[in-house]
Amino acid sequence: MENINAESGFWINEPKKFTVSNEKIIIITEEKTDFWQRTHYGFRNDNAPAFLFSTDKETFSFVVKSAFDSKELYDQCGLIIYQNSDNWFKASIEYENGIYQRLGSVVTNNGYSDWATTDIDADINEMYYRLSRKGKDFCLENSIDGVSFKQMRIFHLFEAENEVNIGIYACSPSNSSFEAVFTEIGLYESIWK
Repeated sequence: MENINAESGFWINEPKKFTVSNEKIIIITEEKTDFWQRTHYGFRNDNAPAFLFSTDKETFSFVVKSAFDSKELYDQCGLIIYQNSDNWFKASIEYENGIYQRLGSVVTNNGYSDWATTDIDADINEMYYRLSRKGKDFCLENSIDGVSFKQMRIFHLFEAENEVNIGIYACSPSNSSFEAVFTEIGLYESIWK
């Protein structure tokens, strides 16, 4: 395992309020921030904060734990690969209402986003994510306890040649703000066989 060194990280869309250390990263979201491109919703957003680390390893597993107190529609936080505004990936829990929220992911290739979700209980406020790479292909998993992981999806990023920028993000697409806390961030030898 290689612990992520916070000093090697960098922001895109740096938020006004945040904390960065090797132990944890905290983002206080700002309203009307998001990552999204085209599809039938008819809007584009590329203004959410993300703290990224670059790696040229052809294979790896990236793990992060997210904890959050989101409370407004579409509040979300999780992991991200961000190559440019038209080519990126994100996985998160997105607030829906007091009964359920959406555990999901978005793959954006060549400027078009998709959205794959499953409904989970609204009282879940922590999640582990593990993203494994094989070149341009990736396997996403999630876990409540950080031990037992379940596959969410396998996907391809066209713009994932050589170096990728991987890390964490948080955003509030509507009129809200919340605190997202990221811990246990690490880059491992790939577990994807």
